[in-house]
Amino acid sequence: KFLNSSDGSLEAGTSKREKRNISDTCPHYDSENCINCGLCSLVCPHAVVRPFLLDENEALDAPDTLASKLMDAKIKDCNLKYTIGISYPDCTGCSLCSNICPGKKGKKALTMVDKDQITRDEYVNSNYLFNEVTEKRVMTTDTVKGSQFRTPKFEFSGACSGCGETPYLKLLTQLFGDNLVIANATGCSSIYGASNPSSPYSVPWANSLFEDNAEFGYGMRIADDALKNRIVTLINDNIDKVKKSEAKIYKAYAADINIETADKLYNIVDNTKIDELKSLKSFIKPKSIWTVGGDGWAYDIGYGGLDHVIANNENVNILVLDTEVYSNTGGQSSKSSQAGSIAKFTAGGKTGAKKDLAQIAMAYGHVYVAQIAMGANPAQTIKAMKEAESYDGPSLIIAYAPCQAHGIKGGLANHQAEQKRAIDCGYFNLLRYDPRLEEQGKNPLQLDSKTPNFDGFKDYLLGENRFSQLLKVNPEHAEQLMAKCQADAQKRRARLEKMAQ
Repeated sequence: KFLNSSDGSLEAGTSKREKRNISDTCPHYDSENCINCGLCSLVCPHAVVRPFLLDENEALDAPDTLASKLMDAKIKDCNLKYTIGISYPDCTGCSLCSNICPGKKGKKALTMVDKDQITRDEYVNSNYLFNEVTEKRVMTTDTVKGSQFRTPKFEFSGACSGCGETPYLKLLTQLFGDNLVIANATGCSSIYGASNPSSPYSVPWANSLFEDNAEFGYGMRIADDALKNRIVTLINDNIDKVKKSEAKIYKAYAADINIETADKLYNIVDNTKIDELKSLKSFIKPKSIWTVGGDGWAYDIGYGGLDHVIANNENVNILVLDTEVYSNTGGQSSKSSQAGSIAKFTAGGKTGAKKDLAQIAMAYGHVYVAQIAMGANPAQTIKAMKEAESYDGPSLIIAYAPCQAHGIKGGLANHQAEQKRAIDCGYFNLLRYDPRLEEQGKNPLQLDSKTPNFDGFKDYLLGENRFSQLLKVNPEHAEQLMAKCQADAQKRRARLEKMAQ
C-alpha cells in the first residue's frame, strides 16, 4: 500500500471525501437577505460556506431549484450570477456564519436550522455548486469579497467546531494559492492539517518536529533559492541552444525572477533543448513559503529557531496562530499566556506577563511584523498577509485565535465578536511594522487599532472561563492578577504608541 509513497509524500486534499455528517444543525441560506459581503465564507472554519459566481452557461445548466437563489453578482463588466453554497455533510454546526451575517433589515441570509429541514433539492444544489461551477478570478484578493471568490485549498479539516485558527489558514490558501508551500509545527495545526489519510490541504505541506519548524521552513527557502540559482545557471550556460524567438523570455527570467517572467518561461519549457531544465519545471515559479504553528512552538519550544530565522535576511514568512495556550495538550500555559489566565501548570492563575514577541521581532529593524485579529478587522488581516508575502525578507504575523480552552461565554460561535472585544479593550493590539516605510523616511510602525477603552478590560476577562474561574479557585489573588493583566496590556499599548509617534 505504501510503495507509491516511499518518499514520504501522500495524496493531498482527501478530506473532501469523508463527509462526516457530525452536526445536527447547519446554516440555511435565504438569498433575499444576502448583501454579497463574503463574511460568512471568510469566518467559516471548515470552508463549508462559500460564495459562487456562475457564468451564463452554468446558470442555464443549474438545477431548476437553484435558479431562485441566483442573483446578479454586480461586478463591473461581468455578466455573472451570485449565490452561496453550503456543503451540508461537512458542516460542524458552529454557527459562526450565521452570527457574522449582517443580513438585510434585521433579517439574516444564513440561519441555523435542524439538518433534517434541509431538503433533497438543497443537497442537489450544493453538489452542483461545489462540483460543477468553476472559479472566477474577476476581482483582486485585496478585499474580503474578492478573496472569498478564490477556491480554498484548505477545506473540511478535523479541527474543533468553531476553531479560531483555521479561518486564517483557509484565507492564506485563498490569497497565495498554488504558489504556497507550508512548513507546519507539530500541534493542533498539524493534527487537523494531516491526520492521514485525511488531508485538508491541496498545496504542498510538510511537518517536521515541534521544536525545529522555523528551521524547517528556512531550509525550504534555502533549497528553493538553490534550485532557482541552478535554473538561472542552466539558462546562462545554454542560451545559445534556445530558439531565437524565445531567447528574450529566458534572459528576462535569468535577470529577474518574478511571477510574470516565470509564467512565460513555464509555458515554453516543455519544448526546451536544455534537458535538465525540463526536470526543474516545477521549481520555475516563485514559491510563497510559510512557516505555521501555534504559540507553544513560536513563543516557547521553537523560539530559538524562530529567532535564528528572523535574524537572517531570507524571504521566509511566519504565521503564529496565537491561542495563548498549548491548545493541542488541552490548554497548557505558554509564554504567550496572559497574567491571571488559568491553564495547565498555572491552575491558580499565571503570575508572569505575556511575552511580547512582536516587540522582540521589531527590535531587529529588518523584520516585517504584524498582529492581526480577523474578527476585529478582516481588511487589516488581508492587508497584513499580503504585505508580509510581498516583503523580500523575514516576516512574522501573530494572529489572535480564540480557542475552546478559553471558555468563551456562549462558546466559539462568538469568537469573531470576542476578537473585536479583545481589541476594543486593549487586551490585544492590531499593528503592522514594515521596514520598507523607514526607507521612505516614514515611521515603519502603524497602529491599526484605535486607542482602547481599558474601562472594559475586566468585563472582557470575566467573559472567558480561563479568567473568571480565578474568583473561585484563587479568590485571595484574583483581583490582583486581573489588575496585573490590565497593567501589562497598558504598558504594551504605551510602548507601541511611543514607537508610532
